[in-house]
Amino acid sequence: MKEIAILTGGDSAEHEISIQSAKVVLNNLNSDKYNGTIIHIKDNKWIVNSNNNQVEINKNDFSFCINNEIKYFDYVFMALHGPPAENGILQPYFDQLKLPYSSCNSEVSALTFNKLECNKQLSKMGFHCAQSLHIEKGENIQSEFIKNTLGLPCFIKPNQAGSSFGISKVYKQEDIKSAIHTAWEHDNIVLIEQFIDGTELSCGVNIQNSKITAFPITEIVSENDFFDYQAKYNGLSQEITPARISEKLTEKIQNITEEVYKKMDLRGICRIDFIVMNETPYIIEINTIPGLSEESIIPKQAKEAGITLSELFDNCIETTLNK
Repeated sequence: MKEIAILTGGDSAEHEISIQSAKVVLNNLNSDKYNGTIIHIKDNKWIVNSNNNQVEINKNDFSFCINNEIKYFDYVFMALHGPPAENGILQPYFDQLKLPYSSCNSEVSALTFNKLECNKQLSKMGFHCAQSLHIEKGENIQSEFIKNTLGLPCFIKPNQAGSSFGISKVYKQEDIKSAIHTAWEHDNIVLIEQFIDGTELSCGVNIQNSKITAFPITEIVSENDFFDYQAKYNGLSQEITPARISEKLTEKIQNITEEVYKKMDLRGICRIDFIVMNETPYIIEINTIPGLSEESIIPKQAKEAGITLSELFDNCIETTLNK
C-alpha cells in the first residue's frame, strides 16, 4: 500500500478550488493500492488533519507523527492550483527528498505559469498565440498605444494567476487604465492580449498506455462576456463535451495538444485551452495542475473517454511514480 500525500490549499485566490480538487482525488484513489492523506498548505504552515487532530508536517523529511508513530509518504499528488505548486516553487523540495510527484518539474511549471514567457516559447515552436503587450507595475500606461496596437476589445490579465482572477475584457480606451490596475492587484506584470473572436475549447492530456493521449474536447459557452470565475465555478457557462466541432478540427486540436505536451516536456494530467478563429487554434493557456473538482473540465472529459476518476488518478500516479 503506497502512502499518497495530496497537496492542497496554497496562498493564491485559487485556495478554495484546490480544496475541492483534493477531496475529489482522495475520494477516488484506488483503496486497494493507495492510502491518501490531504496536506493543507497555507501561510507556510503544512497541516495534516488526522482523526480531528491537526498535525504539522516535519519539513525536514516530509513526515508527520500521529499516536507516537512517524508516517512517511511514497508520492505527492499535486492538487494545489496556483502558487506555490503550479508556478514550480515546491518541486525542488520534493526533488531533494527524492519524492516523486504528479505534476511538471520546477522549470516547466515556472514557464507555463508565466503567460508572457510561455507564449513566447510556444510561438517560437510554431504554435499560434494571441498578439500581446505587457506592462510592469508602476509603468506609465499608454492607453492609446494599447488600443492602436491590439485593437478593442482586448483582454487585460495578470501575467501569473489562475481561474480568471483579475481579468477584464475592455471595450473602451478609457477603461484600459482601471483594468490594468485591477490586474496589478494579482501580479506585478500585466498581459494585454488581442481579442480572438472564436470558439473556446479545452483539451486535457496525459500519458495512457505509454503514449501521450489527448482527451475528448470540451466546448465552453459562457453566459457572461467571457469564461471568467463566475462562469467557471458558479454555473454561468455551458461546458459541452464532446465539443460541437468537426472531426477534422477535433483531430487538429488533439494533435496540437499532444504536440505541446511533448515539446514543452509536460507531465501528469494537464489541460490546454484554445480559442479557434477561422479554423486556426490559438493557445490561450497551459494548465499544469488543472482543476479536478466535480465542476471541473478534466473529470467530464475523462468520463466521456470512458475513464473513471479512479483509473485516471491511478494512471497518473503510475506514469509519474518513477520520474
